[in-house]
Amino acid sequence: MSRDICDFKGVIPAVLSVFGRDESLDEAGTREFIRYLLSFDIGGLYLTGSTGEAFLMDAQERMRQVEIVMEEVGDKVPVVVHVGAMSTRASVELARHAERSGAAGISSVPPFYFKFNEDQIFHYYEDLAGSTSLPMVVYNIPLAGLMTVEQVIRLSQIENVKGVKYTATALYEVAQIRESCKSGFQIYGGCDELGSSNIALGVDGIIGSFYNVIPDLYLKIWAAVKASDIPAAAQLQSKAVHVIMAGLRSGSMMACIKAWLRGGGVPAGYARRPFTNFTPEQERELLDQLAAIDRADGLGLDIVKRIQACG
Repeated sequence: MSRDICDFKGVIPAVLSVFGRDESLDEAGTREFIRYLLSFDIGGLYLTGSTGEAFLMDAQERMRQVEIVMEEVGDKVPVVVHVGAMSTRASVELARHAERSGAAGISSVPPFYFKFNEDQIFHYYEDLAGSTSLPMVVYNIPLAGLMTVEQVIRLSQIENVKGVKYTATALYEVAQIRESCKSGFQIYGGCDELGSSNIALGVDGIIGSFYNVIPDLYLKIWAAVKASDIPAAAQLQSKAVHVIMAGLRSGSMMACIKAWLRGGGVPAGYARRPFTNFTPEQERELLDQLAAIDRADGLGLDIVKRIQACG
């Protein structure tokens, strides 16, 4: 597989981890779920990140998840593995495993929980980026504590740091990063709600949770922006937000996305505690709600067609 991060473009699902009802990693379900995602014209896969519930998994589970996915993907699309952990040592171990497994790149949130200063964060990325030959994508997200634009620009100067996944609503910062970082530095939009806006700003790709369940809608958004049909892109994005808000308002976003997928016969598994899952009655309501959004907005979503086929 090519390890050129420039191949990592377009609509990129932040891949769910498939757990059984007993919370064990479902290897067969993972393989089938990856084949489902690969049936769309996605630009890559982003593994073991926030959406993948990585911080609810131990190191061995995360490594096994990577191995399973890489076996299924082969050279079909580039795979970037999130290796963030509570210690540099643990992150380096995950990074080296990702390299051995054939990943196209690695990524990490900044060190969190303890209030590390800017120099400590810089040295974390310096150590991690130097631990393998893989390109590194910095992951800036509120859950781990947003870094400033100036911090991201400083990190971009580290050899092997080739891009940033920027999950922030201040879109003008994306332009600042583009203008200030070295040529070829890759930028990935991380807010699903701002997919069309990020694409219009010229990001190299968009990475998000809801691309697991509505990749077909985001592929249309990507195509509309690239065709300079901004009104169509804005309309499609507005409809995507209807789906996103339904997921967020469900009270357990990860479990909701998985319930929608399972309702369509896609083995996405269940959320791992302390996330909560839904009762069968609640899941039926969520499926009906998604179908109602699809019908009202005239989306024709693949997952709704699958739900209807499953009865």
